[in-house]
Amino acid sequence: MPRFLSFNGIIIYIYFMDYDFHKLPHFHMKYGEFSASVGLDGTLLAGSIPAKQLHIIQTIVKEYEKEFKEAWDKAVSGENFSQIKVDKKRVK
Repeated sequence: MPRFLSFNGIIIYIYFMDYDFHKLPHFHMKYGEFSASVGLDGTLLAGSIPAKQLHIIQTIVKEYEKEFKEAWDKAVSGENFSQIKVDKKRVK
């Protein structure tokens, strides 16, 4: 699975060529036994995730919007993308 980032036990993946099911830019996240699909606007699309972790991810998406969009664009074109590291100072 193409991992995009890992932060406080949350792992985010962006799959290659993954635009058919949700029809909009999104990523997949895992946290313990939870998993979900989340739009690049932070909207929960499918699955479930604790509210606290969803809020953290929504904050990260907002702070790293450019990086998420670039990774999505590359992934849907079948290109590799770089992982990012989250600066805890930017996530409040």
